[in-house]
Amino acid sequence: MANQFGQDGHFYLSARQSRLGVKGTLPTSNGDVKGQFEFDMFGVGADAGQTTIRLRHAWGQWKQVGAGQTNTQFMDGDVFPNTIEYWGPNGMLFVRLPQVFWEPIAKEDGTNLRLAIEAPGASGDAGVFADRVELQNVKGRYPSPDFTGHYRIARKQGYLQVGGVVRKIAWDDTLPNDKFDLNGSTWGWGISGSSNVKVKSMDTIRMQFTYGEGIQNYFNDAPIDVGLKSNGNNAITPVTGKALPIFGMVVALDHNWNDKWSTATFYSRVDVTNSDLQAPNAYKTGQYAVANLLCTPAKNVMMGGELQWAKRNNFSDGFSSHDTRIQFSFKYSFSAKVVGG
Repeated sequence: MANQFGQDGHFYLSARQSRLGVKGTLPTSNGDVKGQFEFDMFGVGADAGQTTIRLRHAWGQWKQVGAGQTNTQFMDGDVFPNTIEYWGPNGMLFVRLPQVFWEPIAKEDGTNLRLAIEAPGASGDAGVFADRVELQNVKGRYPSPDFTGHYRIARKQGYLQVGGVVRKIAWDDTLPNDKFDLNGSTWGWGISGSSNVKVKSMDTIRMQFTYGEGIQNYFNDAPIDVGLKSNGNNAITPVTGKALPIFGMVVALDHNWNDKWSTATFYSRVDVTNSDLQAPNAYKTGQYAVANLLCTPAKNVMMGGELQWAKRNNFSDGFSSHDTRIQFSFKYSFSAKVVGG
C-alpha cells in the first residue's frame, strides 16, 4: 500500500551492529574442549530498531560432538559478502538455531562433514480465510527436530559445499465438536549448493543456490513456510496446508583494489510458488543488490559507503515496490589472546 510507512526519505544513526564475543579452547587429558559465546546489539522482534543485547552464538564442542546455539548446519556462512549492511543477501540461508551436531570429518584444509538435529520452527499463512474462526483455532506443532547437515570439499582455490534439511510440520484443530477436521501435516525439505572461488589474488566469487519446500525460515528474507490451499470437494477438510516451494540465490564478488581499498557487489533473490488460497498481497518475489567501496586505512579500522537496492512483488494483486538506500559505516575491531597456565 502506498505510503504505508510514510513518505520516502528517512535518516537513521545507530551503533546496533556492535558485537562482543569470546572464543576459547580448554585442553584436557581426553581432547580439547572449545566454545564460543557472542552477542550483538541489534534488536529484533519487539525490540526492532532498538540497541538491545541479542544472543548470536552460545555453543561448545568436544571431539566430534557439539551442542548449543550457532549457525544452522544447512547454511554456509562463507557466502556472506564483504558488505556493511547488517542482514545481507535475502536469498542466502542464514539463521542460528539451538542444535546438537556430529562432525565425523574435520580436516585442516577446511573439508568437513556435519550432521545435526536442530530446533524446529515455521510460520503459516491462512490467506483469504484468515478471519475464519475455524482457522484461528488451528495451532502449529513440530513433532520432531529438523534434520540438517552439510559436506564441504576444500581446495587451494576455494571449496564446494552441499547442504540439506528435512523437517515435519503439523497443525492441530483445537476447536472441538464442529463439522470440520482441519488436522494435518506436511514435510519440508531443501538442498543447497554453495562455493567460494578465488580468482587470482584479488577477487573472490561467492555463490549459493537453494531449492526446497517449507524451509522459508532458514532464509534471510522469506516469510511463510506453509500456505493454505483448497482440498478439492472434501466437505470435512475443505482446506489444508501446503509446504510452499522456494528458490533462493546469491552471487557476489569481493574485489581488493589494493591493501587499503576494496569493493563488494552482489545480487540476490527469493522466489516463492504461492498456494491458491494465499491472499493477493502475499510475498512472492524479492530481489536485493548491493555495491560498496570500503577503506581500511589502518589495521582494525574500516570505513566506507554502500548503495543498496531492493524490490518486492506480491502474489496476485499486481503490487510491487522498490527501495534504495545509502549506508555509511565505521568499524573498529579489538581482540586479545589470553593464555592460561
